[in-house]
Amino acid sequence: MTGHARISLAGWGATVLGALVLTPVFSGPFLFISAFLCGAITGVGILLQNLRAPRIVVPFVQLVLLVELISFFFLRETLKFGLIPVKATALEFNQQMVNAMDSINRFSAPLPPDEHLTLFAASVIAATGLLIHLIAVQLRQAAWAGLLLLIMYTVPAATVHGGLPALLFVPPALGYILLLSAEGRSRLSRWGRRISGVSHLDAAEPVEASALGQAGRRIGLTVVALAALLPALLPTLPEGVIGNGLAGSGPGSGIGASISSTDPMLDMGKNLKRGDNVVALTYKGGPSGGSYLRLTALDFFDGDTWRIAPRQEGQKISGDLAPPPGYAGDLGKVPQSKMEIDVSRNFRSQFAPVPYPVRSISLKRDWRYDAGSLDVVSSNGQVVAGKNYDVTAYDLQPTPQQLHDAIGAGEPDQYSSRVPRRTPDDVEALAREITEDANGNPFAAAVLLQSWFRSDGGFTYSTDNSRGSGMRALRNFLLENKTGYCEQFATGMALMARIVGIPSRVGIGFLPGQAGEDGEYTVRMHDMHAWPELYFQGIGWVRFEPTPAARVASTPNWTVPATPDPTSPSTAPTTAPISPGATEDPGIERPEGDRNLPDDSGVAVIDDGNWFTNGGGRTIAIVAGVLLLLSIPWLIRTLTRRRRFARAPGRLGAEGLWAEIRDTSRDLGLDWSDISTPRQSGDWLVTQLPAEVHPQALRLARGIEALRYAGGTDLTLDLRTEAAAVRKALWSRAPQLRRWRARLLPPSWRWYLSRGSTEASDLLDEFDLLLARLRSLALRRRHAN
Repeated sequence: MTGHARISLAGWGATVLGALVLTPVFSGPFLFISAFLCGAITGVGILLQNLRAPRIVVPFVQLVLLVELISFFFLRETLKFGLIPVKATALEFNQQMVNAMDSINRFSAPLPPDEHLTLFAASVIAATGLLIHLIAVQLRQAAWAGLLLLIMYTVPAATVHGGLPALLFVPPALGYILLLSAEGRSRLSRWGRRISGVSHLDAAEPVEASALGQAGRRIGLTVVALAALLPALLPTLPEGVIGNGLAGSGPGSGIGASISSTDPMLDMGKNLKRGDNVVALTYKGGPSGGSYLRLTALDFFDGDTWRIAPRQEGQKISGDLAPPPGYAGDLGKVPQSKMEIDVSRNFRSQFAPVPYPVRSISLKRDWRYDAGSLDVVSSNGQVVAGKNYDVTAYDLQPTPQQLHDAIGAGEPDQYSSRVPRRTPDDVEALAREITEDANGNPFAAAVLLQSWFRSDGGFTYSTDNSRGSGMRALRNFLLENKTGYCEQFATGMALMARIVGIPSRVGIGFLPGQAGEDGEYTVRMHDMHAWPELYFQGIGWVRFEPTPAARVASTPNWTVPATPDPTSPSTAPTTAPISPGATEDPGIERPEGDRNLPDDSGVAVIDDGNWFTNGGGRTIAIVAGVLLLLSIPWLIRTLTRRRRFARAPGRLGAEGLWAEIRDTSRDLGLDWSDISTPRQSGDWLVTQLPAEVHPQALRLARGIEALRYAGGTDLTLDLRTEAAAVRKALWSRAPQLRRWRARLLPPSWRWYLSRGSTEASDLLDEFDLLLARLRSLALRRRHAN
């Protein structure tokens, strides 16, 4: 086999083995497709090089083949004549990549086996295989190809919740060693027969222990060690730093949740499923029974993601905010309530939790509000964690009759009525079927949708469903598995409301929380919630509650029809137990014993005023860890010195004492020579020591010389007294600065690291020797047969 073919096949194997680390992230047949694509690239490369094609031509042909295969497998309907990629192919590929990145940001690992995600994974792995072939075969720098394998391992290791299984590090490490070994054999083969540097077998046997092979193994060992240690040494990155997870900023203890302006729905879902159920905020005042606190509203839906629509710059907070959008009544006659909200340092959000619709808020500087949604957001990226502020809100309580008599739904904006073109026909048909008995009345249709989600549709509440709110996931939720949490219920009802002509958006915020003493409510992270808001002309945005009673006991009282339907329990008043001081209106209590609901038991309440729990403990741990890390060299030298002086007299003990004098000299910056004899080193020591220690230095040097070279030497010679005197004298004559450096960062410690690397490389040489012996034994048996 030619050298380039061997390296090419090794590159293919390294790519496939490296891709195994992505199995906890992606699902479906991505690995088999990737292996085929990389195999095709490798085969074409070997063929072209055997035909002696110009080196620069090979990667371009491989790239063309890769584009053709990916287009044929995933984008076949866009190909001209079913074979030639055109502009439409590139546009569709770009759209699929955008959809894949959005899914990666939204879903928890493992990702669903959607076609665009399989395309993304296969394209990335195949492109990595192409680059590895280019670097290892065309540029003949196989060692640098390890960086690609390192990245392929490090990215999922840093982003997958809980980290990757430890054994998944083995395949890419083996692939890299395989690649280095293939390159080493190819380089040596150019010089003829391979050289056996450490083997006692015949020189023709395939044992590689030359200086070049050792250098390659040392490079491989270094890169493998970096790949193993880097994810462990780096602090856990906030999810979202590398394309997945939370994107909050600002101070915080690392416990709690973050809500960003980029994707609030994603942040809420991750907190409900994985976050700690610590206190988010407390508040006093407001309506009897507590109040929903809203962060923002998502009004833009493109078929994949619910997000905040493009907005103008927020308005400054000065006096009263804008009136509730769509409300045509006299606000002077609407009851108002005042609240004092104290946000925990655990809740890092660029949005301030406020009741809807808020009239005024004491946050002024660096905070703005949007007139269309009445959410309050930071203007400079700071978070609301640790803030205490007062709000005044309108207590809008429309009656069912007012909502029933609302004249049309109206069009509040250009986004909240938009139904994506990719909405499945069966979902649209289902929405119209559910609301058929409404006879065209928007409020009646909304109540029917709410009732269907809460009871009539046979849904189950569970946070185990992590498939998000994209169109494919919504269809699966509405028509097939019917299991989800508040995100799916809110977005499902909002989409269906738009289908039947009711403008809608999705509110993100908190349930009213748990009532306590002195009228104070405590809201925890697992009280985060999503709900649909529907628009009615003359009344404005109205909250509905499609999430089943397993999570929210009752619906808002204004969603109960004027003539209740006894067969619709979701719209009838509930007798669910409520907390002390609460009313049935908010409907937030959860029944006990549901294993799918967030459990408050056993979770300690964090005191916002406690410095230790709000980041102080973590700071102490980090400082202690840094100090421990910095003390490792000192600790190793101290233990080594004690072990050397504790050895019994004899040859081994004396050599340990001589090594201690050598290391002390190096630590203090003295020029110790490794090539000098003991006699020469003793004469040199005399020049570095005061006169009273000269006899001890000479006895120590002569004793080591005798033990090494004299045959009749006393093997019980004890040199500990002389070694201790010499070491003490060396230490006393050194400048103060060198003493501190010798304590904190002794240079001799670096020498031991270098020695350890050499010994590790020697172990690899022994491994090569073992393989050679096994191969030789197999060849002998085959010839004997």
